[in-house]
Formats: sequence, C-alpha cells, structure tokens
Amino acid sequence: MRIRSPLAHALRSALLLAGLALAVPAPAATCPSLLDKTFRSLDTGKSENLCRYAGKVILVVNTASHCGFSPQERGLQHLQAEYGPRGFVVLGFPSNDFFQEFSNPQSIVPYSQARYGVQFPLFDPSHVHGSDANPLFAELIRESGTSPKWNFYKYLIDRQGKVVAAYSSLTSPDDKDLNARIRKLLAQQP
Repeated sequence: MRIRSPLAHALRSALLLAGLALAVPAPAATCPSLLDKTFRSLDTGKSENLCRYAGKVILVVNTASHCGFSPQERGLQHLQAEYGPRGFVVLGFPSNDFFQEFSNPQSIVPYSQARYGVQFPLFDPSHVHGSDANPLFAELIRESGTSPKWNFYKYLIDRQGKVVAAYSSLTSPDDKDLNARIRKLLAQQP
C-alpha cells in the first residue's frame, strides 16, 4: 500500500520501528459480471447486490411454493447449513413462470420458513426463462446453454463466478454428484 501523506509515512515508520505492523485491509474480492446484479430481498425488502456473494460457491435455484418439488427447500437448507460455514450459499429465486407460486410475494418467506426451515436468501419473484428472464437467469442460461424446464432447476457457480454445472428439477439437494461437486469447489480457494 502506498502512503502519500508525510504524517502517515512517519506514523507507519514509527510503528514499524516499535515492532508493530500497520493493519492493511485485504483487497475486496472483485465481483464477477455474473454476480454484479441487484435484486430485492424478500426477507428484508432491501435491494441487495449479489456481489456480496463474490468468492463463494453458489447454488442458484428457481423456487415455487406450490410445486411438487417444493420439499427440496428442506434439502437446500440442509446444504446451506452444512456447507455455508465453508463459503457456500444457496440463492432462491421464486418464480411463477410455471404457475405454482403465491400471487402475494409476502407469503413466500413465512411459508418457506415455517414449512421447510428455509434461512437461505430468497429474492422477489421474477421470470427465470424466456425473453423476460431476470438478468441473472438470462446470463446463467447463456453460460450453461440450458434454461429451466420447471421449478427447482439448479445452477452451480464456482468461487470465480463461473457456471460449472446445471441440474434439473429431478436432481435433489442430497444428490451425490451435486454434493461431490460442491465439496470440490469449496476446496478450491478464490
């Protein structure tokens, strides 16, 4: 780090002579373009830039409360609890593209928390396929070459912000291949 002020330079020199190091903050992780998007959190109502998840292994999932695959939310929460401390996060994007989500977005979080124990981030309902897909899903579709065919389609993103795999709705959160890939990606440093 370059210190420009003579006073700051003198202070740093004095600290070094005294055997103390000047704490220099680590550079912030750069935000991959895939994550440089803002969505409103259903939990807090505040806009959240996904750059806050830069450097993490991410599983992006389009959710729907009234889908036959909705019990996967319990498994997704289990993944979040198991791997979260190691740098993993599930990001849920409710969508009514397949006509199985609440018409009132305020019902989604309480329902998911009460029924499946969901604590991972959920964002405002949005489109996840077709020309109206939200910007994140539009890019996930471009990078992976596949679009959600139904609810609970999953995209796995590495610590550098690259899509490494897409999983159909039939792939449950306890799938051995999915878990093995998550562990492998977590072992890699950003």
